[in-house]
Amino acid sequence: MEIQNILLEQKEFFKTQQTKSLAFRKMYLEKLRSLIISNENMLYEAIYKDFGKSKFDTFTTEISFILNDIEYYLKHLKSLAKPQKVSTNLVNQLGKSKIYSEPLGNILVIGAWNYPYQLSLSPVIAAIAAGNCCILKPSEVAENTMKAMSRIINENFPSAYVYVYEGGIDETTALLKLKFDKIFFTGSTKVGKIIYKAAAEHLTPVVLELGGKSPVIVTKNANLEIAAKRIVWGKFLNAGQTCVAPDYLLIEETIQEQFLEMLRKYIKEFQYSPDSEQYTKIINPRNFQRLVHLIDKEKIYFGGSSDEEKRYIEPTILHNSDWNDPIMQEEIFGPILPVISFKNYNMALNAVLEQEKPLAAYLFTNNTEEKDNFTQRLSFGGGCINDVVMHLSNDNLPFGGVGNSGIGNYHGKFGFEAFSHQKAVLEKATWGEPNIKYPPYSEKKLSWIKKFL
Repeated sequence: MEIQNILLEQKEFFKTQQTKSLAFRKMYLEKLRSLIISNENMLYEAIYKDFGKSKFDTFTTEISFILNDIEYYLKHLKSLAKPQKVSTNLVNQLGKSKIYSEPLGNILVIGAWNYPYQLSLSPVIAAIAAGNCCILKPSEVAENTMKAMSRIINENFPSAYVYVYEGGIDETTALLKLKFDKIFFTGSTKVGKIIYKAAAEHLTPVVLELGGKSPVIVTKNANLEIAAKRIVWGKFLNAGQTCVAPDYLLIEETIQEQFLEMLRKYIKEFQYSPDSEQYTKIINPRNFQRLVHLIDKEKIYFGGSSDEEKRYIEPTILHNSDWNDPIMQEEIFGPILPVISFKNYNMALNAVLEQEKPLAAYLFTNNTEEKDNFTQRLSFGGGCINDVVMHLSNDNLPFGGVGNSGIGNYHGKFGFEAFSHQKAVLEKATWGEPNIKYPPYSEKKLSWIKKFL
């Protein structure tokens, strides 16, 4: 069926008001939960075919997020959707004021390949919870997971409500010519600009979840063992193909050699071998070649080996890196960690401030002043102090970028709000109407107006 017809069906279905029913929303959230659980093995098999992701990693970084999102909205939907009473100012007495969260209507979600289930279905779940109809365009780069999501949703959901549209660039281009009420995109900044430009033709609002070079800073005041262990885990999770992975390490000069040895120790301990269940393949040959060319062999501290047939790149640390190195000119999105040392903490913060605002930033220290400077001086989408990546797992925190790393946010109530319009309504009493605002005007009325306003 032509995608234009699907969207037309969804527009007509939204007009029936059925999606505004909380019972309707909950019914389909529960249905999706049941489908995810009953098709769990199929989802594991599909993502393993795409890039060798283990069941453990798929559950912890994908399926658990999806199930938790559904549980959150089933638990909180009533309170999220309830009209919010707010105070009414003096000039509008006798009256009462409320804010109504109403669904926007027809949503387009364009997913990403690196966490294909989570980054496609989590925004869809939020859109459903908020009462919208939705078309999902998963990334064609992870082809098997795209087909798995299509099968689960298109065989069990009315196409006039939720539909998965398979395809590549041509299909995405066709979608962007259509008028939606909101577009949600996860991907690169380069493509985000294309999405934003296309949306502007229809004055369609967007949420853009992009990326950037996310720094991790380690000072001499950190617990170095914990810092090394957590950085290695977060950097090489999904073979570095994580939008909030630490992109580069800023390390205080006096502890650099000690800390690099700790990183080496944990990389070995975590056993990131070519055939390891703990380690993911690079998604495709093109990305493999791009990453291999970013490894400066003269700066390898650890790692650097690769196997093109297996799409394997060994976790690699580059020391003596410089801001002018090619690897520092783009988001790495792979298992390579360049290391830059600093003598002065403020100089390190200033260096980060010179870059585009990142999606994430991380600091390891037990010094209160360093923590305060980090949170107050740096602008970034979200982050952690004394951890990496884990801020995503708290649905009470918004997830999104700032500046070049994105527009808008989601997760938890922020996802509900992202797909809702906050409609303001003032209800006035029909008795006790003063004549002060009505003509004819006078100096006396003006003096009273000045007192009221």
